[in-house]
Amino acid sequence: MGILGNWITNKTAKPFYARRIIKICKQVLHAEAKVCGLGQFHFYINGCKVEDHELDPGWTDYHKLIEYVTFDVTSYLKEGENVIGAEVGNGWFYKMDEHYTFKFPEFMPPNPNPYKPFGKELVLAVELTITYVDGTVEVIHADEDFLVKEHPVVMSNVYGSETIDGRKNQDGWCTAGFNATSWENASIVTKEKEPTGRMIDQIQPPVKVLHSYQGEYLNNVQSKDIYDFTQNMSGILEFEVKGKVGDAIHLYPAEKLTKNGDVDQMAKGWVNLDSCITYIIGQDDVWETCRMKFTYFAGRYVAVEKPENCEMRNLTAHAISSAYETDGTFTCDDKRYEQIYSLVEKAVEANMVSVHTDCPTIERFAWQEPNHLMAPSIMYMKNGRKLWEKFLLDMRTAQHTEQDYFYDFAGNRVYPRDGLMPSQCPCYIPNVLPVPGMGSFYDIIGWGSTCILGTYWHYMFYGDKKIIEDNYDAGMRYLEHLKTKVTEEGFINHGLGDWGNPKNELARENIETAFLYADAVTLAKFAEILEKLEDKKKLEAYAEQVKKNYNEKLLVWNAEKGYWCYRAWDHADELFMTQAVEALPLYWGLVPEDKEVDVVKAFYDALETEGAFVSGEIGLPYVIQTARKYQMNNLICQFILRKEHPSYYAFVLDGETTLGEYWETNPRSHCHDMMGHIVEWYYNGIAGIQAEKPGFRKIKICPYLPESIHEFKCIYRSVAGEISVQVKEEQDGMVLQVKVPKGVEYQIDTTNLEGSREITAEKIKIYQVIVR
Repeated sequence: MGILGNWITNKTAKPFYARRIIKICKQVLHAEAKVCGLGQFHFYINGCKVEDHELDPGWTDYHKLIEYVTFDVTSYLKEGENVIGAEVGNGWFYKMDEHYTFKFPEFMPPNPNPYKPFGKELVLAVELTITYVDGTVEVIHADEDFLVKEHPVVMSNVYGSETIDGRKNQDGWCTAGFNATSWENASIVTKEKEPTGRMIDQIQPPVKVLHSYQGEYLNNVQSKDIYDFTQNMSGILEFEVKGKVGDAIHLYPAEKLTKNGDVDQMAKGWVNLDSCITYIIGQDDVWETCRMKFTYFAGRYVAVEKPENCEMRNLTAHAISSAYETDGTFTCDDKRYEQIYSLVEKAVEANMVSVHTDCPTIERFAWQEPNHLMAPSIMYMKNGRKLWEKFLLDMRTAQHTEQDYFYDFAGNRVYPRDGLMPSQCPCYIPNVLPVPGMGSFYDIIGWGSTCILGTYWHYMFYGDKKIIEDNYDAGMRYLEHLKTKVTEEGFINHGLGDWGNPKNELARENIETAFLYADAVTLAKFAEILEKLEDKKKLEAYAEQVKKNYNEKLLVWNAEKGYWCYRAWDHADELFMTQAVEALPLYWGLVPEDKEVDVVKAFYDALETEGAFVSGEIGLPYVIQTARKYQMNNLICQFILRKEHPSYYAFVLDGETTLGEYWETNPRSHCHDMMGHIVEWYYNGIAGIQAEKPGFRKIKICPYLPESIHEFKCIYRSVAGEISVQVKEEQDGMVLQVKVPKGVEYQIDTTNLEGSREITAEKIKIYQVIVR
């Protein structure tokens, strides 16, 4: 018996209904229901769905951690007969493989550690606590008094396919007058089959519908009707259909169209996604409503294949996300900047479904690297406080102990060592063995460092020391693991380097060792905050050791250019530079003070030579922010507005509505947020809103006006209050209006504004509005 009492089941691994009648004879003061259905559930009382959540509970490693959801159900109950009920579906708890499901591509060796279901049957736990006006309390748990029935969703694939058999619909199933004589009593799950994870109340915001899009009919291609929702998304399809019993209607979602206008489900260079939502008509010539239940589709378009006598109407896509709370907005008179912003924001929304997925189409994995690399961009736009607490909890839950093991190709146990942070958390299909010629996809410092650097960003944005207290030990264990991976030359180089670099210039030693330094110095700051002074001393000493070795071996004199610069270690026979190779040491303070001016010149040359951002997702945030720091905003503007890749605006010209995975037309995935780092620059570069103390208790306002923008307004709702910056160009100067919350220390610096238009400070009118 778990924290919510018994788990019940219908003894299958397929979706099921559960219902129970309860009688209330007294006046209810308060009622609360704690519910968990694995893998996904919807909860109902008296025919009404409780709350507007989708895909409860959040995805976790169910062997170690399970979330339940607490609902205030006071208003749903009434005196007399009440019915409580749930629909339970598969999710990741028991993955069904009909239609597309993730498989490793042929260039990778077969995985000796494939997905394994977390149980043999789907399960439900309920604890309903009713407090009456007279002070008495009644607690109702799931037990054999619940009745169960097979669900019309006969197949639900976590990758977006679902088969719904309308003939199995149980209309009115959760109302008091329903005839449930054909239903069976639920079975209590035996102790040895119970889910083993520690149960906690769901901490992150629930998944909700953000916006609903009506399908716009385009044409008929190869006997399929093609619809456009105008926005790429993670979504739930809903439509009405009428036909003959047993007829099937199939819907095929996709991110793009073929040249002849058909949906294109081929992920470039990877696999045909074969996603399909099927509805089987349950009644003759009656309009029926079909809505996806336990999974979500991904895409912008859908092809509908149906019998000639079938009719369909009101085809709707409900875009869903956990990131529905908006903290920041940016508007300006150059719509290209707004289009780029929208690309990133919509990609972020589509990839936040209780975990931060890489893409909603191909993998749906909780890769961890954007949870520090993209953290500031996302936290400016969205309220990430509870989301990041969940992401970091998933990491602590997944962190390896000495006892954790996997299997190699020969079936032997492999023990990756204590402290390792998996690249995916939770990780449902672990690929723990390095790919020949590519490096490790499981133990990657740029990914695992989220336990430290993601914690840092949470602290900086929300100012809550508890996030450091919660994650400090995990970070220290991870650093100790990293020390075991250092090479004889003093480098980390076993991961993926500057992953996504369009020229495949990965520079592993440079990039990954910079993260080793960043992890150590950040932990030293945490140790100081937590008053662990002995730890602080040791961490600073180790960081200094890494720094000394880094500069001795990578910082060189460029005789041709006449300046000091960093060389890529993996190009032993030449002095080879990349933008990320120069940017990371500048950003993290690895550069000796007397060499800083030189390395900035080298960095500028690396940018100017390429005329574009030539960096992968790992180096890109540091390239952009280093360019901002050293007054290269003009280059940032030029690069992001290029009409050819690599460029953000090139995606807009390609017709995309979300950010693509790599710098190319028709990328493998059309909905990756991993390179959306430019949004951070919108806030701290253009608007110039920069936190100088955690929680934005002290800020610097240093705005910049790009050449093609004549007016912008940026709002960020920090935990300290709303901060806004508005700039408008006038004929003889500029107007700067700043709004700062009461109690926040602030400084206004107009240097960048002056430089952007070559005007004096006297020509800038400053209006400060302090919130009282």
